[in-house]
Amino acid sequence: MKTEKELRELYRHSLLPDLVVLEKERKKVCKKLYTISGGTLAAVLLIAALTIRDIEAQFNLLFIFGIIWFMISAITYRATTRNYVSDFKQKIIRKIVSFIDETLTYNPDASIPMAWFTGSDIFKRYPDRYKGDDFVEGKLGATEIKFSEIHAEYKTETTDSKGRRQTHWHTIFKGLFFVADFNKNFKGKTVVLPDTAERIFGHLGKMFQSWNVSRDQLIKLEDVEFEKAFAVYGTDQIEARYILSTSLMKRITDFKEKTKKQIHLSFVNSQINIAISYKKNLFEPRVFQTILNFQSIQEYFDDLTLAVGIVEDLNLNTRIWGKE
Repeated sequence: MKTEKELRELYRHSLLPDLVVLEKERKKVCKKLYTISGGTLAAVLLIAALTIRDIEAQFNLLFIFGIIWFMISAITYRATTRNYVSDFKQKIIRKIVSFIDETLTYNPDASIPMAWFTGSDIFKRYPDRYKGDDFVEGKLGATEIKFSEIHAEYKTETTDSKGRRQTHWHTIFKGLFFVADFNKNFKGKTVVLPDTAERIFGHLGKMFQSWNVSRDQLIKLEDVEFEKAFAVYGTDQIEARYILSTSLMKRITDFKEKTKKQIHLSFVNSQINIAISYKKNLFEPRVFQTILNFQSIQEYFDDLTLAVGIVEDLNLNTRIWGKE
């Protein structure tokens, strides 16, 4: 694994010249955004002040115009930053990916297909809206890996007292979705979920877990620390224990502590799927802050290294029981 010293060398000699050019582009983008957004807001306030004298009516109109202003600002932001974001990913993120491992390929516009996401069986809710980017794939040792950012959502609709329908979007998952060839052959399905029931209700949580009719049978394991952190469901008790060896359970528990994030796993079709939740967009450049600092590059490197490092963290390159 690359060291911080090596990363600093990459930053000084390879990334910084491109970052200087991109910083100028970022400032132009900011200036344009401030001009358009500020001009639109001033126009909204002026129209409200000149056309309506009633204070309550002005407030209602300002609320409506505020929503319109927000929508215009959001559309303007996406359109104005598109080229800047694309340039940053092509010139900076691509180099960091290659720096971590030259065999990895990077496509900023691709993502894990929705069929793989739903086929993992980690999340039971089917997405009504699915998008992703920053797709990385390659082969590390004997293990083929793929990962990308994913944001999957479902929608609900409500009707207010006046009969007006509203659509609401809810996040199923937002974060990094990782897929790799597992180092053991298996036929069934095993899903490892965060154990919120036991954490909240203690031993009574196990009973609640067993009532989860949307899942396969609850798998009982011997590792106390693992059982505190996760609930396991699967199609086969024996196969689940074969997959989740004592050493793998320890590695998964350590990985959870290392990431400090909510993680979900599944073992399907002789592959391992890992969903790591993030609130932020991982590989997007800053727009309203300078990009000429090493700390931001360190963050991109750390997030990419976390994903790539799963192979080592979970010992996926150790091939046993005939797995080639």
